[in-house]
Amino acid sequence: MGASSSEPREEESEESPGTSTSVLSRRPKFYLSRQLETILHGVCPMLLYRTKRITLVEEDGRHYILPDLSWDQLFNHEDLPRYLRSVMDAEAPLDEAFDLLHGDILPPLEEQEVWAAGVTYFRSRDARMEEAADSGGSYFYDLVYDADRPELFFKATAHRVAGQGEGIRIRRDSKWNVPEPELTLAINARGEIVGYTVGNDVSSRDIEGANPLYLPQAKVYDRSCALGPGILVRENQDLPEETEIHLKVLRNAKTVFEGTCALDSMKRKPRELVEYLYRESSFPHGCLLMTGTGVVPDSDFTLTAGDEVQITIEAIGTLVNTVR
Repeated sequence: MGASSSEPREEESEESPGTSTSVLSRRPKFYLSRQLETILHGVCPMLLYRTKRITLVEEDGRHYILPDLSWDQLFNHEDLPRYLRSVMDAEAPLDEAFDLLHGDILPPLEEQEVWAAGVTYFRSRDARMEEAADSGGSYFYDLVYDADRPELFFKATAHRVAGQGEGIRIRRDSKWNVPEPELTLAINARGEIVGYTVGNDVSSRDIEGANPLYLPQAKVYDRSCALGPGILVRENQDLPEETEIHLKVLRNAKTVFEGTCALDSMKRKPRELVEYLYRESSFPHGCLLMTGTGVVPDSDFTLTAGDEVQITIEAIGTLVNTVR
């Protein structure tokens, strides 16, 4: 895991974004064609957004409305990248002044279930062993880290998930709660990874540490899961192993925790986790799989109401939520 810090420091203020224009306004037709730009500059990553009014795809800062298909249909399209590019080739982008505001963005799921993997990073193994030391459960976390079979568990249905800018919750009966920043896989019904998003697996460490059998209570409750802001769609390309996951927690405009890890420190690879998840379970609408965390705050840290949690994964964006 990269260096982390829990020393408070002042944050520089930023100007709030301007007012969004209508999503139906269009850029004039004299824009450079996408086909020519692709030849000149290469293929750019695409970001898929679900909003309160429409579904959008973004490429290189330009937004395009996706017609006709529902989110679930997009999620399970037989060739999602090709479909997205066909829409962008045929349509003009929205006006340059269009601003995708946090309040417009919904979590990137409809009927999909959310699952999670645990103990996929060495730092996570150590943290889980530490929290379970008094109950005698630390041995199990050591075993699962080295076992062939990964730890996989159900995390949330759509109504329990917070999206960009929405509130997350900590349990009232817990005194030790932490964010867990995680790369999250978007997987279609056929078990194919179609994209990536940012996830926060909010957890009550004291409850899980008291007894490993309490894990569902420590991790599965209303707004214990946040996903967003969008889904990164890459054409048959895995994310580079040097991709970093960065966590920052602000309290009263001061940083009280900050840490970073890279995907190359994950012991279990995404496709291995997907293979185990889909072995004996079907997901007619697809699912989202959180892949574990390598950034764990020290044992003297806990989330409190009002904290702002920022999780950034390169190329995907920053997921921002406030503890309610």
